[in-house]
Amino acid sequence: MYEEAAPPGPLRGVARCVWRSASAEPKRIVPDGCVDLVAGDGEVFVAGPDTAAWSSVTRPGAVLTGVRFIPGRAAAVLGVAADELRDRRVPVGELWGEVFAERLLTGELSPAQAVAARLREAPPPDPAVAALIDRLDAGAARVGEAVAGLAGARADGEAAAALGGSGASAADIAAALIQATQLDPAAMAAALGRPGASAAEIAAALIQATQLDPNAALSPANPETARATAALIQAAQLDPAAMAVALGGSGASAADITAALAQSAARRAAAAATRVEDPLAVGERRLRRRFVQAVGYGPATYLRVSRFQRAVALAPHLPTLAGLAAAAGYADQAHLSRDCRALTGLTPRAYFRRPSTVDATARDRLRSA
Repeated sequence: MYEEAAPPGPLRGVARCVWRSASAEPKRIVPDGCVDLVAGDGEVFVAGPDTAAWSSVTRPGAVLTGVRFIPGRAAAVLGVAADELRDRRVPVGELWGEVFAERLLTGELSPAQAVAARLREAPPPDPAVAALIDRLDAGAARVGEAVAGLAGARADGEAAAALGGSGASAADIAAALIQATQLDPAAMAAALGRPGASAAEIAAALIQATQLDPNAALSPANPETARATAALIQAAQLDPAAMAVALGGSGASAADITAALAQSAARRAAAAATRVEDPLAVGERRLRRRFVQAVGYGPATYLRVSRFQRAVALAPHLPTLAGLAAAAGYADQAHLSRDCRALTGLTPRAYFRRPSTVDATARDRLRSA
């Protein structure tokens, strides 16, 4: 017996489904990109995101109940990065404490009620990660294709994160004084007397040393621009010679350096005023790191799992493996065979003779697409 139901109202947007299962023999569980909270047969645990098949073994007659999280949403509710759960079955007591686990074991709380109780503490979904998951689920052929437009030069957001959550306007100032001027980070670090400092550390030092007003706009018409760049020379006690080298002019005076910084900052402000940036855009490395923490593994692995689950959902409607491979987005039937063996431990002919293990919501989504 295996039954699924739509998640109750409070869990919509967090859970893909709630389910009940009973099996008299070991049940093969294949990767689906999801994390499950499972209770029953004397245990309550979190089944992390899998990269290969595993066998669920229960006593005859034992019934398991669970909540299947939407990919990318479990970590926020569970309070632990999903990659720490990858290919693991973690007792709930280790995550939420033994008292909470006991309430689940005794049936005082259902898995759905337990998740609902923790939703107030869960942060909202990461929009860039959610958008990347949607693109991969929609059938992107490659990760690079899905990442395009999501990972980009968002200097203000990156700098704000690097500075521990500083306001975007403060980050704009740092970016104007560091990135838009195209300074050599090594020369800037030397100018600050901090050889080896990273670009983020340089930006932080500039903001702290110059005590710039975060509310001052860096625009050509604002005299605060000139004052800020002058402060960069004076308050930060930069070496004019090193600054001149950083600006590509070894003979430049302090006044020349100030003017060059002011002009570069003004150019960047003018460009920013006319450029429309994707509000989801983040640096590609940061996006991939956040994806791993939210989903449990990187976009390439998720794409592989998502594509295979698409094949599982389509299999009952297609008579041949070649047709299934093409419909699911594989390069060819051999590609499907390799992934099937890696994810299930079986050949496609052996695996697809079995009843589908994809959840009903995924089937409905594919049928309506």
